[in-house]
Amino acid sequence: MPEILIVGAGIGGLTAAIGLRRIGRSVSVIEKATTLGEVGAGLSLWPNALRALDELGVGEAVRAAGVSAVSRGGLRRPSGQWLRHRHPDDIPVLMVHRADLHRTLLDALPADCVRTNATVTEVKQATGGVDVMYRTHDGIRQKEAELVVAADGVHSTVRQQLWPETTKACFDGRSTWRAVTDGILEPAEEAITLARDQQFGLLPLPNGRLYWFLTAAVERQGIRYDDELGEVRRRVGHWHDPIPGILAVTAPSAVLHHDITTLAPLETYVSGRVVLLGDAAHAQSPDLGQGACQAIEDAVVLASALATEHDLDSALERYDQERRPRTQTIAQAAQRQAKLTQANFWAMTSAARLLPRSLWRRQTARWVDWSPPSL
Repeated sequence: MPEILIVGAGIGGLTAAIGLRRIGRSVSVIEKATTLGEVGAGLSLWPNALRALDELGVGEAVRAAGVSAVSRGGLRRPSGQWLRHRHPDDIPVLMVHRADLHRTLLDALPADCVRTNATVTEVKQATGGVDVMYRTHDGIRQKEAELVVAADGVHSTVRQQLWPETTKACFDGRSTWRAVTDGILEPAEEAITLARDQQFGLLPLPNGRLYWFLTAAVERQGIRYDDELGEVRRRVGHWHDPIPGILAVTAPSAVLHHDITTLAPLETYVSGRVVLLGDAAHAQSPDLGQGACQAIEDAVVLASALATEHDLDSALERYDQERRPRTQTIAQAAQRQAKLTQANFWAMTSAARLLPRSLWRRQTARWVDWSPPSL
């Protein structure tokens, strides 16, 4: 049977591999990193992603690795004043450590399915498929595939080659600091603390761990600090409890710092026998918490299209028509949310205090009210 090659062994690439194998396709994954793993940060899986994981057959295992929480339910000011407490009617999320999720997905695949230390150097359309050149520790290799799934992130090498006019990732003016804290802390209600140009989020993880993030406007892309934790303390260490205590027990080596980059909407996610998935197709800001969730949705829709359409071209067209409107609408909504927080902070905080709970829930549900196709 012709093989499908997936470029990138992140969350999107692995879920795509699981879905494609579930419909009986031969799949291999190549990953440029020398070892498999994910960054040391938390991740919120919303109900739409959990439904997709259930369809992939790994939902139960993923739930066992996570803990229930409410993301974007509780909102506070830096003084500690609550704008909104979480409520039983809020939509729950499953909080997982990225590394735990990655390990669970890997466990659902054969050990020889993923090859590491393999960097794509060239992708060329060929008659009836795609020729891929990639570099390994022992030289350049070539692989022929019926289909290439590019799941290699916002800076996708595959996208840069085949979508050369529309591939540049855009810096959105903000950086994010993230860490998982293992220190023994009193339980804290999950919340996001809002200031005009900064927000600090706190969410639980299994085994008593806490995940925190700081998103802040910065002067330019690429600024880094010798003491990243010290910079976080400078910015928010004087904010309400328990923020100072959480930072006090965070290991400096646990702090990750990345600039936030997004993609402008692409006209198509398909080029010949190459298809984009996840951040390679629709990288978005983290303001709605849907980045990884949308990659997981992509994987299920792609597998379903390949399983049910009469030929490959029809399957790819269906994938593009189903995924591009939804993912681009959510990406644009996330960017609007970011701009609202910065440009009209008063309106944002007023809405948090005054919106009826039913309306608040509907605002969230419009992004997560999605069910996957059957595999």
